[in-house]
Amino acid sequence: MYKRKLVDQLIERMKEKRHFIQAVIGPRQTGKTTALLQALESLNVPKHYISADDPVLVSPEWLRNEWEKARLMQRQTGKEIILAIDEMQKVPGWSSIVKLLWDEDTRMKIPVKVIISGSSSLLIQKGLNESMAGRYEVLFCPHWNYTECKTAFNYSIDDFLFFGGYPGAAVLKNNIERWVRYMGSSIVEPVISRDILQMEQIRKPALLRSLFTLGAQFSGRELSFTKILGQLHDAGNTVTLAHYLNLLDNANILCGLQKYGGNKIRVKQSSPRFMVWDTSLMVWATGSTRKDLLEVSDAKGHLVESAVGSYLLARGKEEGFSVFWWRERDREVDFVISSGSNAITAIEVKSGRVRHSAGSIEFIKRYPNALSLIVGDINCSLEHFLEGKIPLFK
Repeated sequence: MYKRKLVDQLIERMKEKRHFIQAVIGPRQTGKTTALLQALESLNVPKHYISADDPVLVSPEWLRNEWEKARLMQRQTGKEIILAIDEMQKVPGWSSIVKLLWDEDTRMKIPVKVIISGSSSLLIQKGLNESMAGRYEVLFCPHWNYTECKTAFNYSIDDFLFFGGYPGAAVLKNNIERWVRYMGSSIVEPVISRDILQMEQIRKPALLRSLFTLGAQFSGRELSFTKILGQLHDAGNTVTLAHYLNLLDNANILCGLQKYGGNKIRVKQSSPRFMVWDTSLMVWATGSTRKDLLEVSDAKGHLVESAVGSYLLARGKEEGFSVFWWRERDREVDFVISSGSNAITAIEVKSGRVRHSAGSIEFIKRYPNALSLIVGDINCSLEHFLEGKIPLFK
């Protein structure tokens, strides 16, 4: 079975002294539970793994009882113990209980190390933000990248562009109809109906769904919220759309990249450039065939740009840098990544469509300390870039 980087990260964290709860968050169906179980299997220490999958049994009392079992194991063995709680978001009011029990162990110097994870990263993040400040570290479990899919599933670069990084869908790559149904019923609909709609009071769920579908179809392109409302034929407003787009971003399926610039107010007010978190979401939303997307230069261009964008979003989430795009008049750069005030890189994507390098040249004139990359040229192939072989910053 393939072992992701997250497994080694969890193992290293559990070997450290007890300082923080480790919270594993990320998109649905990306292997969080598998990674957690692989890490636990590799650790030669007492551990107590529980899952909140059973809605009949799960309650605050159940969580407290399971935590007490871990404490009892610690007393009996006299060793540090790992308590791993999967599907944590299904426990009502879990964050308050975890805070109470964690603080009790800290005061009493009970060496119970804790890992929490869940298929709904939105609900997990909400609980962490409510009352767990200063008590946790986040480990992000992103979509599978090109290297992982190539190694685990023998994907070609075109396979990866089309099918993306959901490991559960890999077995269906020879049956497109089943793959499409899987993406809709096991990925898109659960994220929207179970994650977002359970977490927020959404007045217009149909508008939220339509925004995702439209935004995924137009991944890599700029659309103003006013134009979006016109396309959706809905009586909503731009504030509502911006809020819904933020929820889709937090759920790791669709985001709106903002323009890079020194004026933060202007950046905030700019129209977003849609970007899917995984190219499979764009493929599903367009309903296009493999031939339509991979053999038509303009369509493949947007797919390649979305692959580069989703790769940058995932790395930015893990490494702490931000992803933008840039344009001044007719000069444009596909992506700008920024880490701090001086680490800036302009990234152009050569993807089969007619493109000019004037945007990168103009950007470097304005920001002379920036690095310039052209993905798809002789020095930076798409495969090498997606494999992480190209440094992103100077």
